[in-house]
Amino acid sequence: MRSSTLVTRTVLSLFACLLIASPWARAEVKLPSLFSENMVLQAGAKDPVWGTADPQEKVTVTLGSQQATATADDSGRWKVEIGPLQPGGPFEMTVAGKTTIVIHNVLVGQVWICSGQSNMEFSVAPQRNGWRTGVHHYKKVIASANHPMLRMFTVRHAVAGKPQSNVEGQWEITSPQTVATFSAVGYFFGLRLLKNLHEPIGLIHSAWGGTPAESWTTMPTLQSTSAFADILERWQKQYQDYPAAMEHYTEALRNWEQASKQAEAVGKPMPPAPRFPSDPRSSSWRPSALYNAMIAPLIPYRIEGAIWYQGESNANRPVQYAKLFPAMIQDWRHAWGEGDFPFLFVQLAAYQNVHPPYNWPLLREAQLKTLSLPKTAMAVTIDIGDAPIIHPRNKQEVGRRLGLAARAVAYNQKVIYSGPLYSSMEVEDNKIRLHFTHVGGGLVAGGTAPGRLEGFEIAGADHKFLGASARIEGDTILVESNLVKHPLAVRYGWQSYPICNLYNQAGLPASPFRTDDWKD
Repeated sequence: MRSSTLVTRTVLSLFACLLIASPWARAEVKLPSLFSENMVLQAGAKDPVWGTADPQEKVTVTLGSQQATATADDSGRWKVEIGPLQPGGPFEMTVAGKTTIVIHNVLVGQVWICSGQSNMEFSVAPQRNGWRTGVHHYKKVIASANHPMLRMFTVRHAVAGKPQSNVEGQWEITSPQTVATFSAVGYFFGLRLLKNLHEPIGLIHSAWGGTPAESWTTMPTLQSTSAFADILERWQKQYQDYPAAMEHYTEALRNWEQASKQAEAVGKPMPPAPRFPSDPRSSSWRPSALYNAMIAPLIPYRIEGAIWYQGESNANRPVQYAKLFPAMIQDWRHAWGEGDFPFLFVQLAAYQNVHPPYNWPLLREAQLKTLSLPKTAMAVTIDIGDAPIIHPRNKQEVGRRLGLAARAVAYNQKVIYSGPLYSSMEVEDNKIRLHFTHVGGGLVAGGTAPGRLEGFEIAGADHKFLGASARIEGDTILVESNLVKHPLAVRYGWQSYPICNLYNQAGLPASPFRTDDWKD
């Protein structure tokens, strides 16, 4: 009986193998994880849909009344464009080849990338890792988070040496059960768009705390100019030094084991264990590693734009960042092939624990200069930082300011979306007059000292900046100091944690600035 059963099983196994190998065997049509239940597609444009199948297999994608067909190439890859799509839903998307996939609860609306480092990753509610302490009033935020038309796809952390084709993650519908782990900046930004546009909002959150901009930039861009050569040289040195570091660790481990046994034998505490050297190839600081693993797989998913909150990890290289950050933006735009899509970013907030303190003003200046790129906008947050904390909790206001920027830059709405930005100056006797754009109905002194401007400094030929008095005259500001008879330059908010309070009538703060380009 046993022998008969074994023979039967063997025959069935052989039959299964033959079936798989036969031309009638069905290979599954496969999709990247972005194309999954609860997803949001971009309205008003043709949306790419792509995946894999058998070579030369015909694949048809259907969404509502829209349909598109493609044939897989010799490597099994296929792509269609479906649309243009009108806002709405829910719909079902069917992807049919030799097998069929049905994706339920699909919405069409506005899709945005949310990327950067820890201040973008900072979640709505406290998480187990200590730095994510939650936003202000997070319990009320969670309780009121009933927004089924707002969805977020969170990309799981990953590192790669070459561009990848897929990410891990899933679309989540906003509810009190899901919102706690959402990117807080992304969520509050999306909420503003939802309430203003009355369309479904899809947010693709791809961020990693403590990471530099070069990790989010393609290798060809980093290799394109000598300005980024030190980035690649530094990583190459770490890579070359890794085998020696491992040898040193192995030797240190042997010595530690011996010392630990001796300590235990005489009743003394064990010495601290040697630290295991991390492989630079797996580091989130590896050049291009996060672009390859966490951005490249998202392309060419149709998006309206991107929001970005990063800079802290590049603050010790602000001059380089002035070239790197705009290069990264242009990098993404080129890769997506959608032209100059809106790219909105957050300027670094005030923060006290910075060494050396002059790097943060220079990094903010690098961000300010990036506004020279088309379809960019910057949310100034100099007034909502927490002195000892690098992760300010007031993400509601950050999201609001980014939302204003999106309404103006992406959706052409007539709204005031920026605080005052310095434009020019002239010397008038012993005073300097400053001119601004984005005066937003008029300049005002607000914040902690309403009616009295704070944060201005003035200097002469000795380049020594002294505290100055400043007053508003129309849409200009007149700055002076009795101690500087022949002024040449003014700086505003030029510290890592400045006390400054220039706003426009719309309540948006001015960006820190300087009128000089002095090296000291």
